[in-house]
Amino acid sequence: MKFFVKLAAAVVVAGALGCAALLTQNSNPHFNPAKAHHTANGFQNNYPHMANQSFWKWQWERLRDGTVQPPPGGWASVLPSVKPDVAFLKANRTERTMTWIGHASVLLQTSGVNIIMDPIFSDRASPVQFAGPQRQVPLMMSIDELPAIDVVFISHNHYDHLDVDTIRAFARRFPAATYVVPLGFKPWLAEHGVTNVRELDWWDSVKIGALNYTLVPVQHWSKRTLTDTNRMLWGGIVIEDPAGSGGAQPWRFLHTGDTGYSQDFKDIGAKFPQGFDWAAIPIGAYEPRWFMKAQHVNPDEAVQIMKDVSARQVLGIHWGTFVLTDEALDQPPKDLATALVKHGVGPSKFHVFKNGEMRRL
Repeated sequence: MKFFVKLAAAVVVAGALGCAALLTQNSNPHFNPAKAHHTANGFQNNYPHMANQSFWKWQWERLRDGTVQPPPGGWASVLPSVKPDVAFLKANRTERTMTWIGHASVLLQTSGVNIIMDPIFSDRASPVQFAGPQRQVPLMMSIDELPAIDVVFISHNHYDHLDVDTIRAFARRFPAATYVVPLGFKPWLAEHGVTNVRELDWWDSVKIGALNYTLVPVQHWSKRTLTDTNRMLWGGIVIEDPAGSGGAQPWRFLHTGDTGYSQDFKDIGAKFPQGFDWAAIPIGAYEPRWFMKAQHVNPDEAVQIMKDVSARQVLGIHWGTFVLTDEALDQPPKDLATALVKHGVGPSKFHVFKNGEMRRL
């Protein structure tokens, strides 16, 4: 019985993370043959990669060998959390702050603008809330405790980044928010009550208020059903605040979303040669490497991204919240410490926040 319970759970995860690429016959409404990352049926990476991505082989190995078990007190007992200053965040329109809500969800306040990236407030990162990867560390703030959100960025459509219950709640709670998203999101968002949407292709920019937003390429993919593989684009976001630091240069921030390592980051570095004041880069969900390498960076590659884009300070994201892969949930910071020594980067430059932690930048 235990085997079949695990197998059933694997099927749900397959829906969440995707399995075989089954293309539909519908054409890509955004198709531009002059752009190499466009295809007639969707999108592809700039630097196509060969990888053994047999999802079912991975699941068989997990069933055969077992998985890392949480400590006796659960993962929350070894992953510290802190309640942010909700009253301050709601009132703040002057100070620049960043709050790690958990996983890839980041709240950024800059020049009086409240921006949230890859928000997920559900208990599970799954198409259903009765099964699938469950939140292991309690949320330290609720949707009602968020400040008035002005801009929502969603990097791609996987269930741990685009959550239907969260989007529906946001549509009710923040009806004036603008959604900055990759190509292909508008129909899905409209279906769930969101119509103020700015879709971007890679390297497209949009100015909203005083801030500039640019969608940048990363190495990943998209899928929510058995028939929509890569039908919606994916990407990271560059946010430029002309108020800057001291007024000399715009203040720049990069949220990479979910990504494997690729030449894209050197391209981003070349496009923004002044570098970034802060970046949010994944450090988790990377084992086994034979399966995850093409789509998820490990801490060593995360530090390389930091160097490629010339980020002066980095927040590690995409870890410590949902059990998605085979490393222990508290392993990424340990591997990050080793990577920082290897790359000669001081630990004061690559930050591991507590769940819910807010910092003034």
